[in-house]
Amino acid sequence: MGLQLKQFLLTLKSLAFTALLIGGLGAGEASAQDGEKLFKQNCSSCHKINQNMTGPALKGTRERWEGREELLYQWIQNPAAVADMGDNYVKALLDEWMPRSGLMNAQAVNKEEIDAILDYVDNWEPPAPKVADDAVAETASVDQDGGISSTWLLIVVFILLILVFSLWGVRSSLNKLQKAMAEAEGREIRPEMPFGEKAKIWLWDNKVYVSIAGIFVVVYLAVAGYDALMGVGVYTGYTPDQPIAFDHKLHAGENGVACVYCHHSATKSKHAGIPSTNICMNCHKGINEGRSEEGTAEIQKIYAAVGWDQDRQEYTGEENPIQWVKVHNLPDHAYFNHAQHYVVGQIECQECHGQMQEDYTVAGQYAPLTMGWCINCHNETAVQMDGNGYYDEVHGRLVDHNKEELKKYLEDGTITARELGGWECSKCHY
Repeated sequence: MGLQLKQFLLTLKSLAFTALLIGGLGAGEASAQDGEKLFKQNCSSCHKINQNMTGPALKGTRERWEGREELLYQWIQNPAAVADMGDNYVKALLDEWMPRSGLMNAQAVNKEEIDAILDYVDNWEPPAPKVADDAVAETASVDQDGGISSTWLLIVVFILLILVFSLWGVRSSLNKLQKAMAEAEGREIRPEMPFGEKAKIWLWDNKVYVSIAGIFVVVYLAVAGYDALMGVGVYTGYTPDQPIAFDHKLHAGENGVACVYCHHSATKSKHAGIPSTNICMNCHKGINEGRSEEGTAEIQKIYAAVGWDQDRQEYTGEENPIQWVKVHNLPDHAYFNHAQHYVVGQIECQECHGQMQEDYTVAGQYAPLTMGWCINCHNETAVQMDGNGYYDEVHGRLVDHNKEELKKYLEDGTITARELGGWECSKCHY
């Protein structure tokens, strides 16, 4: 009875995905997009190109499915239905991977998009390894330079201290000599003036130099004050401690998980969204150990948050939501839409968030997010017009309109966001 219920649910799931796919294609076939982007969005959470992960390595997929190309499309779009067809290769695939990872989810991609992914996989080459000797040499050079700089700084400070004490001793000796000569000649010795009086006389006698120095001080303080005020509300580099030390370099870099797999709201909402712990559990149901004791401890925090009993492999119902600390904050009067920039503008996440897959563990603020930074990006960023359905109408107007207007926009060969109204106040302040 349990097996029949499971089979019924899988069939129901397959029919739902098939209906979704047919409905999407009926509205208009999607053109083949960039294969790398499609791979990261749809495949990278379970598959690597050159090695097995949650699913098998994708390199050589076309060779392994040779003669079954149509079945491969169906397998990606509706694996539950293909699993029931009795194909020998599919059966062997299920026998090997079902016990490890379960049945693959149906993917809402069409044939052109599958071909684009497979083209990317076929042409993919592993990145060239970094030369360890160069890295060691560079590190040694930096350490050596740092040591030399510190040593010379200490030497200079020591020499200056010797000069100060020496000059102080010379001054004291001259004062004693002056008093002795005055007593020998029978001259009256003037009482030494207070420091304040001496300072007034010196400032008056050197008023030109004092005025010039005063102007420099005033200008310096004005510039320093301006810089301090312009830094109010700018939190570049802000990296708060989080309840779970999520390692972006490990997940997005080494494991190749796409940013939008976790921050999926970025494709259809103004907010990128904080990933649900359910997304974490998609992988960490099966991956319960990290590379170190610290990594394993962080995974245990996920289990505590969702109420997952690792030994019994079931949810307890005792949840403890993770209290994430917000990193990026825009003023309330400023509007920003992630979907508009990522989907329509085709701006990569790294443009605003830095090389998360290389440089960061816990997320921090990379860009200043100031108005000047935003409008400078709108002024320099070229809009991807060709092949971008969102701009078909604008592109058509420019091509069909009078030549002078088109020439005005294409003087440098590109159309920027500013030239399409990206500097209008109401675009960001509404």
